[in-house]
Amino acid sequence: MMARLASRGLRRKRARMFQYDTTIDPAADNTSHGLLIALVGPNRRVLDLGCATGYLAEALGANGCTVSGVEYVPEAAEKARPFLDKLVVADLNDFDLVAEFGAGSFDVLVLGDVLEHLMDPVAVLRNAVPLLAPGGSVVISIPNVAHGSLRLALLQGRWRYTDTGLLDRTHIRFFTRRSLLEMLASAGLAPVDVRRTTADPLGVEVEIDAAGLPAGVVEWLAGQPDADTYQFVVRAVVDDGESAVTLLAQRAAEAEEQLARAERERDEERAAREAAEHDVEALRSTLGFRALSVPRRWYAAVRRATSRGDA
Repeated sequence: MMARLASRGLRRKRARMFQYDTTIDPAADNTSHGLLIALVGPNRRVLDLGCATGYLAEALGANGCTVSGVEYVPEAAEKARPFLDKLVVADLNDFDLVAEFGAGSFDVLVLGDVLEHLMDPVAVLRNAVPLLAPGGSVVISIPNVAHGSLRLALLQGRWRYTDTGLLDRTHIRFFTRRSLLEMLASAGLAPVDVRRTTADPLGVEVEIDAAGLPAGVVEWLAGQPDADTYQFVVRAVVDDGESAVTLLAQRAAEAEEQLARAERERDEERAAREAAEHDVEALRSTLGFRALSVPRRWYAAVRRATSRGDA
């Protein structure tokens, strides 16, 4: 019964699949698509699970990747076909991926905005993991149910589904950062790169009466973890106790370098600001002196003219 409900939910989503068709800017760093492309990397063997009309596969192909796809809706799948090395029309809720593609066939598995539509996302991930070649990874994007807009909406007793967005009416699973990490752990995966897209809680599709919010609540919300996180975009690897630790150490080293670079830039900006402030003060002092000296020069000129007149 539950599986049939999940399939119907997925069918309703896929029935409206063409409204999800979009154009991707690979360089955009505050979109889930841009981050997915960055985390996949170039020249990879990729399986796009839930490939829709192939817009992501097209962008990945332009980045040198060989992409195969699984899609539920035949019409969407046919639109995706030109961008795919291999296409299978199937329901991820009940499909043997390894039997179809073979173990170790891919460097990257992509699930972009897919897991929230599945009845048992952990089971789907477990089914997919054997497809990974050694050193492979899973890249996913998923909405954040703890986004500030939903917190504010619930504060006002609102929870209204929409055609797209955080409360897409076909979502049957909802995730916070913690529950996302728990799901990955349950599937035997360890996150090695967790990124996010951000959006102003008062600037998205969620219905909120901003004028009716209690005083100070928006300011309080601004300081809460992940209040501006609209989506999580994650790269995870099989948690074998070694590779995940190595990759995390690499990420830590990269983060330390980024921090050091930011601190250097901050120090340079501070020095430049202090130099500019010194220049401003010097100019103010000069202008002040000139402003005071003008009346004195004028007075001296008047005295000289008066003296000539008396003579």
